[in-house]
Amino acid sequence: MSGKDQSVLSKEALMSTKPGKQILKQALLKQKGYKLFKQYKEETEKEFPNFAERFAQDLYKEIKSDLSPNSTQQAFGDEVGSTEIILQASEIDTIRSKLDDIAVVRDRVARILNSNFVKMTFPVLNALFDGAAEYLGNKDPQLKQDIVEGHILAIDLSEPMDRIVDKDEDLEYLDDYKLMNPYILKLARDKISRGGDVVLNEFEEGFKEARIGQYLDEELKSRPTEITEEEMILSYKKYRSVMGTAGRNMALAERPLGEIFYLGMAKAAEGVGCGNEIEDSIKNGFVKIPSWPLYYSLLSNDVKKGFEITLEKSNLYLNDARLAIELLPDEFSHKEFLEFLFLTVDHYNHFWYNQLQKADKWSELESKLPK
Repeated sequence: MSGKDQSVLSKEALMSTKPGKQILKQALLKQKGYKLFKQYKEETEKEFPNFAERFAQDLYKEIKSDLSPNSTQQAFGDEVGSTEIILQASEIDTIRSKLDDIAVVRDRVARILNSNFVKMTFPVLNALFDGAAEYLGNKDPQLKQDIVEGHILAIDLSEPMDRIVDKDEDLEYLDDYKLMNPYILKLARDKISRGGDVVLNEFEEGFKEARIGQYLDEELKSRPTEITEEEMILSYKKYRSVMGTAGRNMALAERPLGEIFYLGMAKAAEGVGCGNEIEDSIKNGFVKIPSWPLYYSLLSNDVKKGFEITLEKSNLYLNDARLAIELLPDEFSHKEFLEFLFLTVDHYNHFWYNQLQKADKWSELESKLPK
């Protein structure tokens, strides 16, 4: 839990939830899960500026060396199935000249890296890779950097793409992001490919599945009152496929460890998705479309009950994630890390649910439900 909003991890916030109190207890007793989590969090914070600089430099080189940027834009648009997130040919030269300055590229990289998703995921992937490398006996620091950073770049790609589609922040930089997106994906692929064909193929399949969830997510915005449970489950591929695939590839896609990582990370990500929908509803002042809170609120005709059931849904996802821990080999060294990680997700979800209850904006949320 090393995201942008540190208030979630304040002592007062931790004392406000049952899992938060368990976190404080682990910290007080300096238990292994807490110590490992703290270690990876601190290592990530120390290394993050170096990663950001590598990202900016590599991105700058890709943009500068592309002899056919229009073809690059068109190919990316075809792959992701959208013309909304690419530049028109007549716009490219102006944006490219703006990004012909490493300081500008650094700024844009810093903006899209300022993401809860990225900052909370980095230490997790490092820990999973280390645990798998120790268990499988294949430690390789350069390979670790490539595989972890490749998946972080792929995860980070969702930030500029979401901002372009949602048009809710960084409005003056959206065209810059459109130019950057294909090169970010190329950098991710280049790094991940160093794990071999199997690892790269797993990434490609996960990326395709995540796009299916994202497409449906956009389509459901046009018919919010008709959403089915099956569609919500399919929509959640946007969480499940991204994090599950990243988990699997931290074990270089080797079974059974890779499959266990997939299960744990996919279900934990879906659990976080529920908490994120609760948090967004507080900050935006309306129930997110699509979301589990919307689905349950419309079915029950009761917003309060809709969020209550969403919290229960998050608990079901986390219970499934915890099953993965039971499947790990007895000698797996990072089991306690995962137990602590899932505890932080549990706290995150309960914290935002408690904040929603304190805000007492049920009537406002009810009034803005789609009819």
